[in-house]
Amino acid sequence: MIAVPDATALGALDPKALNRLEKDIADQFMGGVPWGSVAWGLANLAVWLSLWPLTLLGVLPLWAAFPIAVLNVMLCYLPSHEAQHRIIAREGEPLFWLNELVGYVSTIPLVLPYQVARLTHYEHHTHCNDPELDPDISTKADGPWQAIGNSLRRRQPGSKAQAAYGECLARLGTPEAQAAGLQAVAAQLGYLAVLFAMAWTGHALEAALLWWLPRHLGQTYIQFFLSWAPHHPATGQGRYNDTRAFRSAVGNIGSMGMQFHIVHHLYPRIPLMRTPAAYRALRPILEVRGCDLERL
Repeated sequence: MIAVPDATALGALDPKALNRLEKDIADQFMGGVPWGSVAWGLANLAVWLSLWPLTLLGVLPLWAAFPIAVLNVMLCYLPSHEAQHRIIAREGEPLFWLNELVGYVSTIPLVLPYQVARLTHYEHHTHCNDPELDPDISTKADGPWQAIGNSLRRRQPGSKAQAAYGECLARLGTPEAQAAGLQAVAAQLGYLAVLFAMAWTGHALEAALLWWLPRHLGQTYIQFFLSWAPHHPATGQGRYNDTRAFRSAVGNIGSMGMQFHIVHHLYPRIPLMRTPAAYRALRPILEVRGCDLERL
């Protein structure tokens, strides 16, 4: 591990030397396949899929399956997020197929196509907290309860926020973005077809408690911890100002590792499970740079 000088010595470094030291420290936490995230994404999907036959066959009561389904949706996004940043493998590498597999299948419970998530997430990184160009800016809120309310309102018919991802893809206008838009339409039609078929065959309650309601609860959780909390108050822009470190009442696991989200925005290729260690190593530099660390 690289030794980090004290604050006085860091402050005396010229900008180029400080940048080089920061990058050298961050580089220690990159590389290798994050097998934990791969297993997380595939196992989580397998558990969610198993709930359907187990419930319909009467092996598992619906009241027990429902909280598991909620947990599955809450957990499904972050493995895909690793794939979006090509952390599992880059294009041209032997395991790129695995990167794409995890990216595509892990968000099925969320009904969020991988390419839609990837392209819009890149725009979020590029334009973080920009009121016009950040596709996630609608999660901005003055406090936690308002953030939860915003999450619910943004999914209502006619909500401007509901169309944000579509508008982002249209603004990109590339063939890849157009294909992602078609994938989004197909995913929504498939989701609605499953709900309709389940209701038509007398299984409306199973559809509601295994997918419809868990999806809404999971979306609220994801938008709260993965979008609102690490970017609040969502006014700063620039590399060291558009996100923060924060202390969560439910801890780092309960907040899905987002207490250290500032590390992800600075170095997106550091795997999620290494961000706490990377934060501790980088913290003296982040303090010198005046980042919002909220006494974490």
